[in-house]
Amino acid sequence: MCEQKKPELLLPASSLEVLKTAVIFGADAVYIGGEAFGLRAKAKNFSREEMAEGIAFAHSRGVRVYVTANILAHNGDLEGAEAYFEELRGMNPAADALIISDPGMFAIAREVWPEAEIHISTQANSTNYRTYRFWWEQGARRVVAARELSLAELKDIREHIPEEMEIESFVHGAMCISYSGRCLLSNYFTGRDANRGECTHPCRWKYALAEETRPGEYLPVYENDRGTYIFNSKDLCMIEHIPELVQAGVDSFKVEGRMKTALYVASIGRAYRRAVDDYFASEERYRANLDWYRAEVSKCTNRRYTTGFYFGRPDDGAQIYDESTYVNEYVYLGIVEEVRDSLVKIEQRNKFSVGDVIEVMRPDGSDEAAVVKAMYNEEGEPVESCPHPKQVLWIELSAGAKRYDLLRIKAEQAL
Repeated sequence: MCEQKKPELLLPASSLEVLKTAVIFGADAVYIGGEAFGLRAKAKNFSREEMAEGIAFAHSRGVRVYVTANILAHNGDLEGAEAYFEELRGMNPAADALIISDPGMFAIAREVWPEAEIHISTQANSTNYRTYRFWWEQGARRVVAARELSLAELKDIREHIPEEMEIESFVHGAMCISYSGRCLLSNYFTGRDANRGECTHPCRWKYALAEETRPGEYLPVYENDRGTYIFNSKDLCMIEHIPELVQAGVDSFKVEGRMKTALYVASIGRAYRRAVDDYFASEERYRANLDWYRAEVSKCTNRRYTTGFYFGRPDDGAQIYDESTYVNEYVYLGIVEEVRDSLVKIEQRNKFSVGDVIEVMRPDGSDEAAVVKAMYNEEGEPVESCPHPKQVLWIELSAGAKRYDLLRIKAEQAL
């Protein structure tokens, strides 16, 4: 049995549905964005009412909730930030922490809500222990490590900061080509600022070198249909390296993905939950189940995997030069909202039909294939398929399902 402190598993949530899924599928904590001041402006994000419901749901199950306010603020943002932090402070129940990167936003939060726990976002690019100690002295509880740090650097930071201070580090998800998000490509090309939550992800576009016009000049790049994806990183995955992360002193394992679906959060959350729990039960159990962890994360949407900077500077094998499509083995159908007699209620997300073989995905990992025996709309009328997204359906399955189980189908069957 591992004697070290068990790290928190921190999952993302783009909506109330995804928050509940994260909680049910193993999160110790969930991070969400409100309707302003977060770095995922295109995510659905939470209204005040949804945030209150989500926090109450999480707290009832012993799960913490952190709210992002991690933009790099401009002058025009500051007055609104004061009102926003006042609103968050007055909520009941209130969030457990704020995630902030900008020193000005940090100062406003401390003035408006002095008792709030504050975590310093990866957007602040904290890469050395003196920076960690600086934030601790300002009143921050935790720093989210820059994604450019190695395990050796994280261990060195752990040895030079107060024992009570926490290190949070990304263990899974999309990688950025710039220092943890500080990128101007999106702003330059489209006028949408990545540092204020509006990134258009030009690092995933296709590029080609323009023809050199004068000797000695640098070759510019532009997008066309003959080029390469020179900035396109593989996704981070550290599920095979839980022991090294624990031994480096990481307190919180963070999964990237506040734009992702409930299926993504459930799949990745469940895999890391089991991996962490297995390792703390015994390293032998963890090693014995590595194939299961690998299989589970490979089923989820990804751009193939890399270990990022954790074991030193990545080589060109961490990039994908030939395409920017995702590997996607399963398609999300919906989450079970209610069970009545032999029928389960869902709000469907993708099309499927009577007679399809789908999968019931359970929090404990005991997935089961199920035939869709019948399907009914809200009026109780039988239907053969569901072509309209967010259609409410009652479904009869050949296998049992409980509330909060997820339904998914293999991608090749959904074509």
